[in-house]
Amino acid sequence: MNKVLIIVAHPDDEVLGCGATIAKHTQNGDTVQTVFIADGFSSRENSSNRDSSAYKASEILGCEKPVFLNFPDNQLDTISLLRIVKEVEKSIEDFQPSIIYTHHFGDLNIDHQITHKAVMTACRPQPNFCVKEIYSFEILSATHWQSPSMGAAFNSNYFINVSGFMEKKIKALQHYDNEMQEYPHARSYESVVNLAKFRGSLAGIKVAEGFFIERLVK
Repeated sequence: MNKVLIIVAHPDDEVLGCGATIAKHTQNGDTVQTVFIADGFSSRENSSNRDSSAYKASEILGCEKPVFLNFPDNQLDTISLLRIVKEVEKSIEDFQPSIIYTHHFGDLNIDHQITHKAVMTACRPQPNFCVKEIYSFEILSATHWQSPSMGAAFNSNYFINVSGFMEKKIKALQHYDNEMQEYPHARSYESVVNLAKFRGSLAGIKVAEGFFIERLVK
């Protein structure tokens, strides 16, 4: 069985990015834990702490107790990358994952970009390093709002069949309902389902979550 670490910027990113894949991992007997880099609310007015929602979503998906690093929301660019990397390194050292899922660098959200950089820096290839697979995912309303001129568009080259797991993804996402919008907003339940259908169609299956392979050691 595998140990899988999900490293994301904010609570709800884990479900939006790979919630159905997480559910599939845990059903298959893998141990999964999520690390949240930023708090997800401190930059907003009238926004509340999402830790309780993160705990409930983790329970639905079958994960271990999540880790909260509590860096300030949408301000990771004001903190030294080294400081964030050291915290990520500690999480990896403590959990010893063989697989990591994280943000794609091409996202519009600055916290997502820095989380990606911190993960890749913390996962510099070293002899006997535990992490053998790193995959980045897309986040509706963050990945697809980035300007194509930035030259880092998300292009999935790895698909996971999540037939039978979308219900758990939506159920977990409902604990972040305050973050969801009405369709046709990109961050709507309908858009989440439609994206899974679209990614599935690219691989000849009904529903899938798409990823970009950052590293794969076999």
